[in-house]
Amino acid sequence: MITTLLVEHPWLAPTALAALVVLGPLVGRWLAPRPRAACAFTALALLPVAALTLVPVDRELFGRCEVAWVLPTFGRVELFANVVLLVPAVLTAAVALRRPLLALLAGSALSAAIELFQALVPALGRSCSTNDWLANTIGAALGAALGWLALRWAARRWSTLRG
Repeated sequence: MITTLLVEHPWLAPTALAALVVLGPLVGRWLAPRPRAACAFTALALLPVAALTLVPVDRELFGRCEVAWVLPTFGRVELFANVVLLVPAVLTAAVALRRPLLALLAGSALSAAIELFQALVPALGRSCSTNDWLANTIGAALGAALGWLALRWAARRWSTLRG
């Protein structure tokens, strides 16, 4: 299970986030003049989101929804991984749409929809949590910021090539 993997290797999520922060703007800049490719990358980035949040798991639920507001930290490995989860999809969506704020709102809404679905379908064996939504939204904000950076970088490059 993913939680076990994250607990055994707590460096995975922070390393993935660092890689996204470094490589994300480069990939976004490359995708900026290729909106179809950016859409394809967004769809590809949403596959792990669906697999990690909507595929049923074999566990007994003791509660269906948790309402808590805890910020993710390196020590809370599963919550920190929730930050990383939406960064690639929102980054590439921001580039594809050329609207980072819209991509951020869509990422946050997607996370809320996932949590609602988990609450309404207990057969999934997944519990909803406001903490997950908060962590996903923080990740979406980071993805949108990286997408904005990539778009600014690409625009600067285009103006230099034209000028």
